[in-house]
Amino acid sequence: MARSTTTFVCQSCGAVHPKWGGRCESCGAWNTLVEEEAVSAAPGGLAAPKTLSRKAGKVELTSLSATSEAPERHTIGVEELDRVFGGGLVPSSATLIGGDPGIGKSTLLLQVAARLARNGLKTIYVSGEEAAAQIQERARRLKVAESPVDLATETDLRKVMATLKAAQPDFVVIDSIQTMWSDSLEAAPGSVAQVRACAQELTRWAKKSGVALILVGHVTKEGQIAGPRVVEHMVDTVFYFEGERGHQFRILRAVKNRFGPTDEIGIFEMHTYGLAPAREPSALFLSSDSETSGGAAVYAAMEGSRPVLAEVQALVSASAYGTPRRSIVGWDSNRLAMVLAVLEARCGISLGGRDVYLSVAGGYRISEPAGDLAAAAALLTSLADRPAPEKSVFFGEIALSGTIRPVARMEQRLKEAQRLGFRHAFVPEGSFSAIEGLTVTGLARLSELVELLGPETDA
Repeated sequence: MARSTTTFVCQSCGAVHPKWGGRCESCGAWNTLVEEEAVSAAPGGLAAPKTLSRKAGKVELTSLSATSEAPERHTIGVEELDRVFGGGLVPSSATLIGGDPGIGKSTLLLQVAARLARNGLKTIYVSGEEAAAQIQERARRLKVAESPVDLATETDLRKVMATLKAAQPDFVVIDSIQTMWSDSLEAAPGSVAQVRACAQELTRWAKKSGVALILVGHVTKEGQIAGPRVVEHMVDTVFYFEGERGHQFRILRAVKNRFGPTDEIGIFEMHTYGLAPAREPSALFLSSDSETSGGAAVYAAMEGSRPVLAEVQALVSASAYGTPRRSIVGWDSNRLAMVLAVLEARCGISLGGRDVYLSVAGGYRISEPAGDLAAAAALLTSLADRPAPEKSVFFGEIALSGTIRPVARMEQRLKEAQRLGFRHAFVPEGSFSAIEGLTVTGLARLSELVELLGPETDA
């Protein structure tokens, strides 16, 4: 019988502590230590024996054939998905997908399973949260009920593993990993120990059997995948499914990918029949508002290898209270504070006593410093109450000295802006090729943008 001891495990990072404390020493989270019974044996009786009958196999790197090819990917057939995966699903791989409740994870994965099943792959969809009738009803709504997908509604890991080993599938979805539990652990389902043990056993099985495995993970209120961070290290790829419920757009973002590029995104639109690839991803986040007042600037972003244009909106108003408000949606509040400080210290534009509201249209989130110049342009045009030049885009990083620093892939951003009909571009000063139909203005300092867009001053 396995000997058990009591430990205290952080539900945020998975760190193990010998005694309870109010704060986790590893991640700094408060009130996250939970008492659990730890057993000396590995889950499922898979602990390594003390004496090995043979040594672990090894091979020299130089002895590998130079002509050996990577395993052929399973092409999904949806351009946005294949882009994020790096060309398709890789056999013997594990993928973790996280997202807010109701964002569309189960809908997307059921559509993927149905498409792969129609392509001839044996697929199994394991749900620990829904009954088979619920999944079937969703499949009817998505018009994929006729696809040969095998369903399983089970949370016992031992039964799930027995079913998978007997079926020998090509593609498996586990929805979700937090609902799986192993009877070899006394911890409750969804606890750090259970999530780690179940994810480890499923990932090990996928590597040995050549299955493409996708695990669905819950997220915390901060938007991070719940459970120990070690789960993200176990799997080969980690995706986040993002989007605002009030908007129809959803973004599948790769944050880790051993078989393809990271920071790649796939953009989808939510319809009554499910999620469909966006028709014009580069222009989805542009506002159709044709007002002539100031407070808006179009930003040319890069998401992996894809340029995306988004509109940054700003409102600068007199403060009605003693403390000015700063409200930001879709951008980093620290970068806004930096841009405001540079405008005041280097350009003489005082915004410290005014309310500042800044939002990125369409639910898009700016994650790179190249959005600084567009935010500054939106603030300046709002303060001056006049619009930026018609059909113009902005991108560039603002340094604390007030200089405009160059950013990566400038030419690709400019070509995408020209393709979508923009005629002016305000970018960091530097070397870039001339593009027909697009007037490019290079800026060396933020003060030059203030002279172009800022409020008029009396001489």
